[in-house]
Amino acid sequence: MLPFVHHHFPSFSCTLTDSSSTPNHLITNFLDTAKEPEVFDWMVKIRRKIHENPELGFEEFETSEVIRAELDQLGIPYNHPVALTGLVGFIGTGRPPFVAIRADMDALPIQEMVEWEHKSKVPGKMHACGHDAHVTMVLGAAKILKMHEKEIKGTVVLVFQPGEEGFAGAKKILESGALENVSAIFGLHVTPELPIGEVASKSGPILAGSGVFEAKISGKGGHAAIPQHAIDPIVAASHVVLSLQNLVSREADPLDPLVVTVGKFVGGDALNVIPDSVTIGGTFRAFSRNSFNNVKQRIEEVIIKQAGLHRCNATVDFFDEKHPSYPPTINDGDLHELFVDVAVDMLDTKNVHLDIEGAMGSEDFSFYQEVLPGYFFLLGMKNSSDERALSLHSPYLKINEDGLSYGAALHASLAASYLLDYPRNLPRVEGKFHDEL
Repeated sequence: MLPFVHHHFPSFSCTLTDSSSTPNHLITNFLDTAKEPEVFDWMVKIRRKIHENPELGFEEFETSEVIRAELDQLGIPYNHPVALTGLVGFIGTGRPPFVAIRADMDALPIQEMVEWEHKSKVPGKMHACGHDAHVTMVLGAAKILKMHEKEIKGTVVLVFQPGEEGFAGAKKILESGALENVSAIFGLHVTPELPIGEVASKSGPILAGSGVFEAKISGKGGHAAIPQHAIDPIVAASHVVLSLQNLVSREADPLDPLVVTVGKFVGGDALNVIPDSVTIGGTFRAFSRNSFNNVKQRIEEVIIKQAGLHRCNATVDFFDEKHPSYPPTINDGDLHELFVDVAVDMLDTKNVHLDIEGAMGSEDFSFYQEVLPGYFFLLGMKNSSDERALSLHSPYLKINEDGLSYGAALHASLAASYLLDYPRNLPRVEGKFHDEL
């Protein structure tokens, strides 16, 4: 565990409850505090410790232990375990309103190729998607907010979530009931394509919903020289693949982006034998819930009916239990206005990009947005300008740690600003509050 050293932090010249103070002044102080060596150096140490010991989805036991140790040192209470390896902390009164900030904790099954002092110590595993930074920035926000706990009129909920990478950990967090009384949630993702101190987001759909499917098309095997005595599943599967493309080109609204990709096609092993069956599989993605649900239904129909047309049988598996489909990530409009106010005050207008296009990637943060207002944004972590920006999930990914202060300050500012504005004009979830979370 990293030892926690008690430091003296400079006092803020305004308070969370001082209505005469401008949001700009408050937010500027949060960023200044996050850049102080006592906070920044502490975050860097945590991030490097987590980076050296990456853990896959629902295996984040050591990561959870590191987080709990830091929360203990900060005097922040938490519930653990939540969704096996996750935990949920609390800062504030313990009473409504509740606003959450979320960090995902899991790594990827990738061998790190970056040679540096804090390279992954676990063969075949790496924080190649920046989740080590995500955890660190929520802890940084917690450290900042804890200094003002008595001034918080409500509760900030710290969500440390396992299993984002294909395991739908957000769904497990929700099923645990840990966020039952939360009225809004914020999340971010680092991106190596934006410079330090810049952010990007938009209102409405920002990331696609995604699902996977696998189908087994069964016929009757036989010798390739006498195909009339067989029922050829390869021919049937080939027609299935072509027909699936029509879902995009002929059935989808061209103004509503949709992707259906078959990436798996496995048949026989011999060159002169017609196999008994063929297995195909792929992914489908869409920006609207309606389009997503419709294409999922049509994929199954097309596979079964096309197989039948060629005298074959077919079964389709969407892996709803093992790998649930991720809904589209759709940002709440009211929270978008809050984000713009906070981000512009902190970073200046030129560093807040609101004209980005949605991407066909997906995020399980969308599960939170299915049940409560949520907002997701991108945080710049680009390295020096002479380095080529590497994509997430690359074994060569480098995180520019100078961005940690910005993520921590934004998390803290969004939570604090939400609680300030909550009684007036921000969305609330009616009829579900108890006295305590």
